[in-house]
Amino acid sequence: MTLFGQQGDRIDLLLTDVIMPEMNGSELNAEIARMKPGIKTLFMSGFAAGVIGEGGILPDGVNFLQKPFAPDALMARIARILTE
Repeated sequence: MTLFGQQGDRIDLLLTDVIMPEMNGSELNAEIARMKPGIKTLFMSGFAAGVIGEGGILPDGVNFLQKPFAPDALMARIARILTE
């Protein structure tokens, strides 16, 4: 949050884990979106997408990448999201 407050105008995409201490990725996304509406977000997690969705942590249709992933898979997904 601090970094985004300082550099938010230079950030085009939020890459966040879903499960984190203090604040989950969905909550972080909501806070960042208040500062920069329309920011694109890619969520990642070691938990299966079904578990994340069934737990009500993430809504359907969000950009999600299952861990572990290869660096080229991450870069391809980021490129696709930024061109949407």
